[in-house]
Amino acid sequence: MPSFREQRFPRARVSTRAVRQFVGDTLAGWGVSERRDDIRLCASELAANAVLHGAPPGREFSVRLTREQEGLWIEVRDSGPGRPALRHPGSEAEGGRGLWLVGALADELEVREEVVGKTVRAGFRSARV
Repeated sequence: MPSFREQRFPRARVSTRAVRQFVGDTLAGWGVSERRDDIRLCASELAANAVLHGAPPGREFSVRLTREQEGLWIEVRDSGPGRPALRHPGSEAEGGRGLWLVGALADELEVREEVVGKTVRAGFRSARV
């Protein structure tokens, strides 16, 4: 039977750290240790994208962790326009690697258009649950 935890965060830079803590605490509570660092890193990258590019000023974004028999999912949903895209920045670029990094670490990555905004979802199939 799947279980989940969800929390909302303000559009603020400190939220990235708060998301990482929320995910780490949730994983610890569920007894998930395999790939914990990868999962936390991906969650903070997705949160940073929501803060910098997704959630409109004055709005919040949500983070949901779902634990299933097959693995674990992180979902970050914001109400902003646009669709995130994987970039291939040059070696001198200061940004643009977050979604690429999530795609490299997660087993699955998808973006779902919502009625308002979008959800970016990363799956970790081999995370023991």
